[in-house]
Amino acid sequence: MFVRVLILVSNANPLPNSPTPLSLIHLSPPIMRQQHSKPWRPFTANCCSAEDQTIFGNFSRCRPSRSDFSKEVAQLPSFRRLSFSDLSRSSSLRINDDLAQSFGSDLYDFQLSELRRVTQNFSVNFLLGEGGFGTVHKGYVDENLRQGLKAQAVAVKLLDIEGLQGHREWLAEVIFLGQLRHPHLVKLIGYCCEDDERLLVYEFMPRGSLENHLFKRLSISLPWSTRLKIAIGAAKGLAFLHGAEKPVIYRDLKTSNVLLDSDFTAKLSDFGLAKMGPEGSETHVTTRVMGTYGYAAPEYVSTGQLTTKCDIYSFGVVLLELLTGRRAVDKSRPKSEQNLIDWAKPYLSSTRRLRYVMDPRLSGQYSVKGAKEIAHLALQCISLSPKDRPRMPAIIETLESLQFLKDMAVTCGHWPASQKSSRNGVFAKAKNDGKVESIRKSSPAAAANQK
Repeated sequence: MFVRVLILVSNANPLPNSPTPLSLIHLSPPIMRQQHSKPWRPFTANCCSAEDQTIFGNFSRCRPSRSDFSKEVAQLPSFRRLSFSDLSRSSSLRINDDLAQSFGSDLYDFQLSELRRVTQNFSVNFLLGEGGFGTVHKGYVDENLRQGLKAQAVAVKLLDIEGLQGHREWLAEVIFLGQLRHPHLVKLIGYCCEDDERLLVYEFMPRGSLENHLFKRLSISLPWSTRLKIAIGAAKGLAFLHGAEKPVIYRDLKTSNVLLDSDFTAKLSDFGLAKMGPEGSETHVTTRVMGTYGYAAPEYVSTGQLTTKCDIYSFGVVLLELLTGRRAVDKSRPKSEQNLIDWAKPYLSSTRRLRYVMDPRLSGQYSVKGAKEIAHLALQCISLSPKDRPRMPAIIETLESLQFLKDMAVTCGHWPASQKSSRNGVFAKAKNDGKVESIRKSSPAAAANQK
């Protein structure tokens, strides 16, 4: 596995007073803006939700500021030239020529009129979601649009460009995602650079996000086997990033960034916070602390030192969400239950106690041994010591070994058959003497104390 180093050839002279160019592209991809503070509104959700805003220290935005972005991106003379180009027609043509030479047939260069046509002029009926970066619309392309392009549904992101900075964000995303290809990463199909318009075209993920399936009330509960499949897919996506020739730290793994195709194959999306990993003798990358509260590794939050083990921590949180059906942080719950790790951790090391934090929507249709192994794996991933967290290949091996277990909790006595959920969130549990007592679903401690 490898990530190609992209070199944009340019004969242009450097701009006056511009940053000193570097010879290699150590590129942090574009940092999406929240200029309008517009919350993400998922529809069929091909993109991530931002209900859980990033808040670390005194920072209350999900993406670095424009000045921070300027420092991190634009390290090639040619990239610098393109990123500082005026947003004119001639500039757009030059950018398209350079990108076409660099990527060839790997990415398609679309015209704005073509993307208007495939989305019915960005119809509200085709709207998938919107946020501070702009809107995302569903579209349909066919082989007649471009030679070699197969007929398929796509997701078209229309970036809200404000001056040169938005243009540079778009350019960075094209360069970064144009280098990454893997079955468990959402594929960038092409881009559009026309006058002052900047768009990105991705493969469409018909099942939306993992977040919607786990936490939306109207969604059908994911079966145990599907949850395991999703976990394996997300793990393989991370393993590819970490195992690349130049390791990539994803930095923003969460259920809203895990998208699902028609057969529930998981693919990682939204690389807005991704960073190139440490090289040579370096052990970490020191960077401004950004991410999503509840998923970020504690050592990164406290020191700003970023490693691939920070992604492992986030993966452990996602495993807990798959087990429990609860969000990493849920302010609507009682204070003692708002943080998923704090709430669930005391119950993860005991098979007897684990059932009290399992997602009730599973109704006991899960493997007892599988749940125990995943709980143990999650505990390792969220260890406070990064050295104690497993690597992605070991995580994948463990998860794949659990796929065919048949010891369902409902048939093994680990999920009382008389357990029923009611509207007020109360479980009715039959006691030995025939009496019935109420145990609140939101309090596993209460259930455990009855034993």
